[in-house]
Amino acid sequence: MDKLLNGKVCVLTGGAGSIGVATARLFLAEGARVMLVDLDKKRLEDVVAKLDSPHAASATADVSNARDVEACFRETTERWGKVDVIFSNAGNSGVIAPIADYPESAFDQLYATHVKGAMLTCKHGVPMMNDGGSIIITSSVAGLRGDAGVYAYVTVKHAQVGFMRALAKELAPRRIRVNTLHPGPVDNGFQKRIEQELGATIGTDGTKFFNQLIPLGRHARPEEIASSVLYLASDMSSFTTGSKLVVDGGMSS
Repeated sequence: MDKLLNGKVCVLTGGAGSIGVATARLFLAEGARVMLVDLDKKRLEDVVAKLDSPHAASATADVSNARDVEACFRETTERWGKVDVIFSNAGNSGVIAPIADYPESAFDQLYATHVKGAMLTCKHGVPMMNDGGSIIITSSVAGLRGDAGVYAYVTVKHAQVGFMRALAKELAPRRIRVNTLHPGPVDNGFQKRIEQELGATIGTDGTKFFNQLIPLGRHARPEEIASSVLYLASDMSSFTTGSKLVVDGGMSS
């Protein structure tokens, strides 16, 4: 049986996080060549060592820095040739606060990573892509709803959807599909930090609070999100572009 990504060259930003690692592992199992990109060099190198594959490599980059992003794509193409899949997955969590107290620096930081980062990843990646490829941008359930106090995170996750829709129209003649992925809460360190801050703000257990909002009653596993990324990366989604794939256990329904 043919592998879904046999010989495909894939660039994953946010590669040292749980979703990035789970996706890289699945992509490798499906025959891909995977370049993992992250800001944390040591953690990234540890991830690649654990993946233990000749088809996995790493490049350190700040996705909000154009020179860094261009360099990681250049390194990828020099190693394996043109890119087939871009998974724009780099992210950071924001601050929860009333609008009058919301720190401008926190807003700027999230915008730089999530919105400018996705734009730069595509700006420098698209010219190095094969026709017929796929771009997946990790948005969030927060990109489908609004919650008081979550001003930066909600805003940037909505902005990624607008960027995706515009890019999908531009790249359709090249048969490059562009979609956003919208996970709900995931059982990982990123989400735990959010829930600890939320719990301190609302005076209750943040994890239990989220589980009560999810009809399936639990957080997603990183591997479940990775399976959805694989769907969008592979030819299984060959007629899907300009779309939002929601993987949130029913939270936004």
